[in-house]
Amino acid sequence: MTYGAYVISHSWRRRIARVTLVATGPVVIAAGLPTAAAADLSRYTQQPLSWTDCGGGRQCTKLTVPKDYADLTAGDIQIALARKPHTGSDFQGSLVVNPGGPGGAGTDFAASVAGIVAPQVRSKFDIVGFDPRGVAESAPVTCMTGAQTTRWLLSDPTPDSRAEQNSLLRLASGISSGCLRYSPQIAPYISTANTVRDLDIMRAALGDEKLNLLGFSYGTTLGALYAQEFPTRVGLMVLDGAVDPSLDGMAISKGQSAGFQGALVRFAADCAKRGSCPYSGAKQGVLDGINNLLAALEKRPLPTGAYEPLNQAQAVTALFWSMYTPAFWSILRSALGQAKRGNGEYLQQLADQAADRTGKNRYDSNQNSAFYAISCLDAPATPGRAGLATAAQSWSKNAPVPELARAIAWGNAPCSFWFDHSGDKPAPVTSTTTAPILVVGTTYDPATPYSWALALHQQLPTSSLITFVGDGHTAYGAGSTCIDRAIDNFLITGVAPTSGKICN
Repeated sequence: MTYGAYVISHSWRRRIARVTLVATGPVVIAAGLPTAAAADLSRYTQQPLSWTDCGGGRQCTKLTVPKDYADLTAGDIQIALARKPHTGSDFQGSLVVNPGGPGGAGTDFAASVAGIVAPQVRSKFDIVGFDPRGVAESAPVTCMTGAQTTRWLLSDPTPDSRAEQNSLLRLASGISSGCLRYSPQIAPYISTANTVRDLDIMRAALGDEKLNLLGFSYGTTLGALYAQEFPTRVGLMVLDGAVDPSLDGMAISKGQSAGFQGALVRFAADCAKRGSCPYSGAKQGVLDGINNLLAALEKRPLPTGAYEPLNQAQAVTALFWSMYTPAFWSILRSALGQAKRGNGEYLQQLADQAADRTGKNRYDSNQNSAFYAISCLDAPATPGRAGLATAAQSWSKNAPVPELARAIAWGNAPCSFWFDHSGDKPAPVTSTTTAPILVVGTTYDPATPYSWALALHQQLPTSSLITFVGDGHTAYGAGSTCIDRAIDNFLITGVAPTSGKICN
């Protein structure tokens, strides 16, 4: 089971050809960065980077950073970087990109972004992606074995009885203890605050006076906190799918619960107009069909012919994941139709794709561990049993698909047991930067609701806000020529569009 908060990655665009970061628990955003040791970081900022060919027109290297900025004697870790080199003669530095998460790997993402940006952007910038600390090739954290990950993903996401709650809470607490068992040398050090400092080491080692950043979803948090911590070193910054740093884990989950419900209602209205829709009765008929399916799966899983029958947890994950882009809606219609005929195979494939699952107990990345390891460390603990139960009841009361609201609430359970938490409370970000920042919000974004873009825009005085009126998570490269041109022009000219620009 992986629900809770879904401030997730932009990686669905590179995974769509495979029919992809759904994780559970709260995405708790660091409100501020604790004071680092007043130490000389020159051996890190002045390190030479040795780039080697790593396929697909990319070059790769490793960046050395302190494990603990408060204690430089604790040792070093290495951050994996990949770049698509600039194509023209007017080189102006690096454009660092982040796909979101926390837990999203960025080295492959550099090539994806290089295929989206305008040729003039490719001409002047190296497109640089990185795996944040704790993720993929950058000192990866492990909190669950493959079998334990599967057990968690398949656990009942909406526990009704005391016994079911006990089972979920027991599994949730095991994620924290697993981090300390399997990765004791890295788990305490993979906070967002440290990743923000890694970004500044990266900027310097790349030879850039200022950081140019294109961040999606959770990547907007990295950008906003960088602007707060290093205001004079901000270059061009695009924050697409903005997160509001003033919200704690439960507030983020509550906002996302409403966002996904809204997206499902829009899916249902769209489905009802199509001949391929498996349910009749207009929008409400589709929602009734989904609710009936989830109720039936709680009692009896559907056969799949794969690793195990489809259960409710997997169906919930498939529904969440399919809301990330309207490009998935036709796949979801087919999957729901197959499930109506008694076969859960397509819904299971969607759930597996969301979790990066490649076999019965095999996963293509460590995202399921890294998500919790980073987000639970970042902020104060989420509530225990009583608080989660209250949230589940409240959020589901008038929800069109109540089981999804309950799943998001209970998905916060791992962070209720985490071994350590930030002492800072979430707060609005502040920055004295004079650099232009472009905040992008999508009106029907399920994972980062539009109100968060409005909030982040208000918190960053030099920001401009542009709005995509549409569906899906994040806007750049999603099909809006208006959005793409506005962002490309900003990256080419350094001049932000007039705040308030609206695109369809």
